[in-house]
Amino acid sequence: MKTSVITIVSGRRRHLERQHDALLAGPVTPDEHVVVAMDEPGLEGWRSESALPPLILPMERVDGRLPLASARNAGAARAIAHGAELLVFLDVDCIPGPGLLSRYQAAATVLPRSLLSGAVGYLGPDEHDPETFASARFPSFRPMPAPGELLDADPLLFWSLSFAVTVDTWREIDGFDPGYTGYGAEDTDFAQSAVVAGVPHTWVGGAEAFHQHHESQHPPVDHLDDILRNGARFADRWGFWPMRGWLDEFENQGLIERISTGEHTPPRYLRRDQP
Repeated sequence: MKTSVITIVSGRRRHLERQHDALLAGPVTPDEHVVVAMDEPGLEGWRSESALPPLILPMERVDGRLPLASARNAGAARAIAHGAELLVFLDVDCIPGPGLLSRYQAAATVLPRSLLSGAVGYLGPDEHDPETFASARFPSFRPMPAPGELLDADPLLFWSLSFAVTVDTWREIDGFDPGYTGYGAEDTDFAQSAVVAGVPHTWVGGAEAFHQHHESQHPPVDHLDDILRNGARFADRWGFWPMRGWLDEFENQGLIERISTGEHTPPRYLRRDQP
């Protein structure tokens, strides 16, 4: 099964290098590594001497925001044009575990019409080599199936850090909605589109990835405007808000106000510093 790994990137060059090294070192290597560089000059020709020379696609910001959804679509389109049968999407922060590709390929053979997710463990600041993977912390609220085990999954638990889908199923879902720009909600929207298309979500045991450390905010206040804009787009489309945990934290901190719009319609959220 011809397999393309697709990574979107803006910054995090060292993280990307470790990811590419791991793809080369694994027991199964992909046929292609497509890297979509969002407002990331200087990647042209990156790792051209590699045994797996990446295909670099440059993309500009949209209205000053990173086009995460469109970037994934562009990466998929390039991979499909090169004959890919299985699309594996990896966040730039993720180092693939040794079984990630083989487990995704095996699952796609058994369940070709499914959205496939592998568990992602979080590494500490100085943990990025394979010998540190045993220290990775896996979120308790997401499944952790045994190697080779396939579990039916709640689509609301889908995340875009690591997932795989056959090309036929990708086309059936119709990719990511490019109307989402900046941070948040585009992956939950993608999972809801899969539900509408009748595509199930499956957790794949043994397809682990390991998320490299970077500084972050909890909640992500720097992305507040993106979260409100993208969340409103999602709520208008699906009738409920995603990212509720973050919204609750923003509300508790007095950053936003929740405004009820009726019993059968989703609320609105406004910044406190706006009328």
